[in-house]
Amino acid sequence: MTAFTESVVEDAALEWFGELGYRVIHGPEIAPGEPAAERATYEQVILEGRLREALAALNPDVPQEGLDEAFRKLTRISSPQLVDANHEFHHYLVNGLAVEYLRDDGTIGYDPVRIVDVDEPDNNDWLVVNQLSVRESRRTRRPDVVVYVNGMPLAVIELKNAVSENTTVWSAYRQLQNYKRELTGLFTFNELLVISDGLEARIGTISAQKERFAPWRTIEGEELAPDSMSQLEVLIRGVFEPRRLLDLLRYFIVFESDGDTVIKKLAGYHQFHAVGRALDATLDASRPDGTRRVGVVWHTQGSGKSITMAFYAGRVVLHPAMENPTLVVITDRNDLDEQLFGTFSRCRELVRQEPEKAKDRAHLRELLAVAAGGVVFTTIQKFFPETRGDTFPRLSDRRNIVVIADEAHRSQYDFIDGFARHLRDALPNASFIGFTGTPIELTDKNTRAVFGDYISVYDIQRAVQDGATVPIYYESRLAKLELKSDQAPALDAEFEEATEGEELEGKEKLKSKWSALEALVGTERRLSLVAQDLVAHFERRLEAMAGKAMVVCMSRRICVDLYDAIVALRPDWHDDDDAKGAIKVVMTGSASDPEGWQGHIRSKRRREVLAKRFKDPADPLELVIVRDMWLTGFDAPCMHTMYVDKPMRGHGLMQAIARVNRVFRDKPGGLVVDYLGLADQLKRALHTYTESGGHGETAIDQKEAVAVMLEKYEVCCGLFHGFDWSAWTTGTPSQRLSLLPAAQEHVLAQDGGKDRLLQVVTELSKAFALAVPHDEAIRIRDDVAFFQAVRTAIGKSTVGDRKASGDLDHAIRQIVANAVASDEVIDIFAAAGLKNPDISILSDQFLAEVRGMQHKNLALELLRKLLNDEVKSRSRHNLVQSRSFAELLEKSIRRYRNRAIEAAQVIEELIELAKEMREAGRRGEELDLSSDELAFYDALEVNDSAVEVLGDDTLKTIARELVETVRRNVTIDWTVKESVRAKLRVIVKRILRKHGYPPDKQEAATNTVIQQAELLSDFWTEGG
Repeated sequence: MTAFTESVVEDAALEWFGELGYRVIHGPEIAPGEPAAERATYEQVILEGRLREALAALNPDVPQEGLDEAFRKLTRISSPQLVDANHEFHHYLVNGLAVEYLRDDGTIGYDPVRIVDVDEPDNNDWLVVNQLSVRESRRTRRPDVVVYVNGMPLAVIELKNAVSENTTVWSAYRQLQNYKRELTGLFTFNELLVISDGLEARIGTISAQKERFAPWRTIEGEELAPDSMSQLEVLIRGVFEPRRLLDLLRYFIVFESDGDTVIKKLAGYHQFHAVGRALDATLDASRPDGTRRVGVVWHTQGSGKSITMAFYAGRVVLHPAMENPTLVVITDRNDLDEQLFGTFSRCRELVRQEPEKAKDRAHLRELLAVAAGGVVFTTIQKFFPETRGDTFPRLSDRRNIVVIADEAHRSQYDFIDGFARHLRDALPNASFIGFTGTPIELTDKNTRAVFGDYISVYDIQRAVQDGATVPIYYESRLAKLELKSDQAPALDAEFEEATEGEELEGKEKLKSKWSALEALVGTERRLSLVAQDLVAHFERRLEAMAGKAMVVCMSRRICVDLYDAIVALRPDWHDDDDAKGAIKVVMTGSASDPEGWQGHIRSKRRREVLAKRFKDPADPLELVIVRDMWLTGFDAPCMHTMYVDKPMRGHGLMQAIARVNRVFRDKPGGLVVDYLGLADQLKRALHTYTESGGHGETAIDQKEAVAVMLEKYEVCCGLFHGFDWSAWTTGTPSQRLSLLPAAQEHVLAQDGGKDRLLQVVTELSKAFALAVPHDEAIRIRDDVAFFQAVRTAIGKSTVGDRKASGDLDHAIRQIVANAVASDEVIDIFAAAGLKNPDISILSDQFLAEVRGMQHKNLALELLRKLLNDEVKSRSRHNLVQSRSFAELLEKSIRRYRNRAIEAAQVIEELIELAKEMREAGRRGEELDLSSDELAFYDALEVNDSAVEVLGDDTLKTIARELVETVRRNVTIDWTVKESVRAKLRVIVKRILRKHGYPPDKQEAATNTVIQQAELLSDFWTEGG
């Protein structure tokens, strides 16, 4: 029977690459004749011969001097920050290299040298290398698959075994992170990273965090690939088909900087295919006989709509058929204009020009009165004439003007006296495309008349499945505020008339109704109740999950009054300084506003400071109160809760609640807490959403999270069946602490108990974080704390729990209310009734204590961890010794796992191993060798029969001479320079020959000595 191994996954991947037209070779074929351990990077990572051939073929008019200069510039890219070097390479890849050379006629040439042919895929060299050995910074690494185009390593793919319980797709992710640190020469040229365990497959960039590695679920279009295809096959066929790969690299990668860090972003499959369809529709609509209606792209909020617009703009600008078009980007609010303009400014490399923002109507007309080119931002209002009823002047008759509208709905798009009419008057031959995060209502005929129908839909269900967003949960708190029975109907009655921004827009017909509702909602007694409930609710949320929250109020007065009510309850949350404090109001205003409001009215620059603080998960600003600012286009991924106390409906409601659906570390979902009775409006929004073809729910009732939590809770209780943990809630701290060893023993004694506990407590914790502070969550809080404490203790006393480690590191905190503090849980030795040992000694007294422990399974896990830590410690100094002990340790643990021996027997084996380790530390004294000399002595394979004939004296002499000679010849960067390494190899072999070391053993000994030298070089070069 053929075993399913990692190589099976690799072979399948290579087969798919071969079918796409790549030449597929294995590492040994690149540098034949050399042992695998000695294969260096072929021609310094880049396949030099292939790159030089490609440069010559793609640039026949550039003389050799220019090609050599291009090659030098390309291969000498460097920067202290890998992402900066990678950015420089990407610029060359997309735009070519500017070189200066002397033409035959004596003039100077400045032509850009192309390094890929982006128009004709067949003109490029396509190569996939399996198991390529890359040596850099004293280490040799072998990435599973490297994809080369014209000799440049543009993609690295790390694969794991699909049927191994110990590896997942995230094991591959962690391995790539290590490779990035160790092989900067390889990753300078990297465009794409792919990880897969044969089942799951995800794609990302060198700067992408774990949550930003996304699946690629289509091959040739927007239609999802069938479930019968493996994710890895879909990704390889969907991304690496040469034509699509070149488009992806050229048009769909962007480097964004927030001033502090640079992030490399890659389009998702939904963005890539949506832009392709939108481009085709644009070319069709802008033809002389075209309809000028491109269509609408509906991509749910949080799925990257703004950057999709930038990708689209870049494609339109560069397409030759558009003949240097002008793009007009329109929003309906100044804050949206600012946010979208910021996105395009950071993506200016995509659009090949600096976008400009219209200051006023006159400036808008000036910007649009150009013959070609330009990316212009404006608000809808600037397209209205000075006097109502007037005609907006014609600005251009050109057909290569594309109007891009953000949030393409609403009644403003009418042909009587609205946006559509005035824009048509100004730009009669322009084409129109709309982007929206919410569906267009079927009754909204005007929007369809202006933009056309959907050309791409990416709905909530698909976004959540892809991990592009997290689900939104909904909780109603209306009943708990004890409103009078006659008040709630009044709220509902006025609710229908109130829409998102009346106070801002000041619609006369609604002013009186809005004022009456505002007075009812903003009573002092009600706001006091809301403040008390909100503070208690939010503090309980923070117990379960670190993060931030937003409160949405219906007027600026209510914002200020609610702030005062909250600060009265929590004075330490307040601070007059914008750079300090846990709570702020974000609103605009003027000097004519009441005196009590002035402290909350901030300039644009001061609001930007608050925005930066709120987006920073480490900043203490955790709660903001807003009226209408930050409800659209504002991304703060660490925000997980929104408290809504404002009437909203339709797309305005959906846009607002989507503030909490951003992906952030391990955030399981966002929660919307309703203080005003929005359930009916959410149902209506869902009706519009599904009516338009969307799938999934706009918001999920929190009761579903509670149901999942209770299900996982029952599983946890089952794991502790028969175990009494009542002292956890009733006992003293020492009694609670003493429960942990017995609880661990109870779990470890069950077949597979440890893995089951680690998994189910993780799942329970995530569901609990979403359910808090529901009454059911509060009821089981102490039990959850107990389960988490046991999970933490087991995790800290065991080694290699890769599947569980990190699941709760960021978003999910350990529940500590009425539980054991985390720093107490960490001391697992104290919990087990043992003194914290000096691990390097492993004394007889300590080993005797372990042997006598009541809980044998826990004793085994503790001893295993100690010995593994000791092996790791030795591996930094003595390579051969650590390998030997690691093998013995693994052998004992494997026998135990296979149930070949009982816990008590394996403990005896491990105690004997501990004694051997201790004795090994004394061998140097017995042999009269220093620790460095002993390490080289062991590297000489002294237990080999062919070597033993030399005798101890000769072997010790060789070891001493090796230490002296090697130490004298190493420098700080010796492991990087192959010439120095080669010289060192010659010296080592010469010493071995001089003392009669067996010739057939010299090669292996030399390799081990060099590896041992690498381990010790840091100590030596630092003078350690």
